[in-house]
Amino acid sequence: MGRHSLPDEYGTDAPDPRPRPRGRSVAIATALVLTVAAGTAVAVRSDLLAFGGSCQDTVSLDVVAAPAIAPALRAAADDAREKDVTSDGACIDVRVSARDSYKVADELRTGEGDPGYDVWVPDSELWVQRAGLGGKQNKVSPAGNIASSPVGMAMIPSAAKTLGWPRKTYSWPELTGAAMKGDKLRLGAADPARSATGLLALAKLSTSAKKAGGKDGDTRAAGMAKALSARTSDSDSQLLDTLARDSSGTEQGNPRRNHALILSEQAAFEHNASAGEENSLDMFYPKDGSPRLDYPYTLVQEDELSTDQSRAALRFMTLFSDEGGRAILEKHGFRTGTEGPSEKLVTAAGGRTPQPYDDEASEPPSEKEVQETLGMWTITVQSARLSTVVDVSDSMGEFVPGQGRTRMEVTKSSLLQALAGFTDEDEIGLWEFATLLDGERDYRKLVPTERLGDRKGEGTQRDRISEAFGDLTPIPGGATGLYDTTLAAYKEATSTYASGKFNALVVLTDGANQDPGSIARSNLVSQLENLSDPKRPVPLIAIAVGPNADKEEVVQIAEATGGSGHQVDDPAQIHAVILKAIMEAGSHG
Repeated sequence: MGRHSLPDEYGTDAPDPRPRPRGRSVAIATALVLTVAAGTAVAVRSDLLAFGGSCQDTVSLDVVAAPAIAPALRAAADDAREKDVTSDGACIDVRVSARDSYKVADELRTGEGDPGYDVWVPDSELWVQRAGLGGKQNKVSPAGNIASSPVGMAMIPSAAKTLGWPRKTYSWPELTGAAMKGDKLRLGAADPARSATGLLALAKLSTSAKKAGGKDGDTRAAGMAKALSARTSDSDSQLLDTLARDSSGTEQGNPRRNHALILSEQAAFEHNASAGEENSLDMFYPKDGSPRLDYPYTLVQEDELSTDQSRAALRFMTLFSDEGGRAILEKHGFRTGTEGPSEKLVTAAGGRTPQPYDDEASEPPSEKEVQETLGMWTITVQSARLSTVVDVSDSMGEFVPGQGRTRMEVTKSSLLQALAGFTDEDEIGLWEFATLLDGERDYRKLVPTERLGDRKGEGTQRDRISEAFGDLTPIPGGATGLYDTTLAAYKEATSTYASGKFNALVVLTDGANQDPGSIARSNLVSQLENLSDPKRPVPLIAIAVGPNADKEEVVQIAEATGGSGHQVDDPAQIHAVILKAIMEAGSHG
């Protein structure tokens, strides 16, 4: 019997409040079908459900939910108990606990032990993606979405009035730019590494800034992220605590108090419900699109749930597609269904026409965009110190299939693209390596690892690094001297560790070690393990480029330092891989 079949007498279309992309209709809701003993598929609409009645047995479910939606789920669970809602004749007893979505995602990703709950409702599908990255034991199975809430920018009335609210509309870069012009509009956000609201907004801001900024878009996006990082809170609830508490000059002039916050509509709704008119927030919905929290209803370790538990879990989900369930969600400030939001909800959250609050949601960021955004955030918040080591062996001159460019040419282009995402506070250096490149050594130091904004002579460190990247050239007849180079570079990276920064060593190679006179791999791994210090972490990010590279080799070498090894067939992927690796290493650190 299929795990996603509903109890005999129940069935419904799964609720799906996510907005459809413009110009096309996409079927997103999960199809819930029952295969009965005769093998016939029967779908029964929710308006045929029978509530109440006597219960012979009880089936219990443990649900973990994002803090914002947990109260609504508890209310629905209480309502189900009062009405004796059943699944296959057994009353459903749902117990709901609130936990931060990022913590649950990381727990599920490690796959260690029994999670202790049957259903997980995070605030965004982003966390479901993160939970599945590790491929460990705890499998997650999304079954549909039960609510949504757009992300915008909420402001105290005096700040909103200064920007012409509600008649004037802004894009994400314009709104953020207004907060970067001085101390008159202090903007706060939740940490994108821990908050889907912060991450979705930063991804949208980054995309919009790149489109508007042309070739300088990456630098502009990084600058805006840097400005946000100065006023970041760990969570959405902590973020609300940073608001000016009243309209007095003392509160609004306090440099620790924010005038504007990146918030979901639901969070603004909840705040305004208890803040009173004087301290309520006005809501901007950016004209270049509001990303949305989408609250996926997710079964955890579904293959280990009993049939009764699996069917009861889906039975509970169907409650949010009927009138009573939608009313509970809307009472807590969530949008439901596919129709436009009620004016009452939007007004309570601080929205007014002509703010584009009823526009369809912007496209959610791709997995690649999420990785790039988190990578940029990691290096922007902490500032980074990266020593980059690039293979210049003869094989780097080979052409990449279908591109008409060599591996080296594509690698240089990808490195320059990555460089644009770093700020002037970051430190970058460059080595090159082959075999016997500098006397008896396989490596040569080209640019020392220094702050990108530092000036020497007529140019900056960024200028010197850019020029050095552009000058990288394959050495005719040069082989890959990987082991000795990696050890020497790691020794220098650890000995020059910079406190308060994200330190890492990035090694790019297109082949396995080809220096017969170098140390053995086992010796290299042993020495790297001895040099590695968890209190002063310097993860090695090793990237194997092309079909001749040995992924197993770079993985083993990198993991000895707490870093990660990767393989890319196309050097153009280097930029994304570096940012992904930085994000992963940064979250572990």
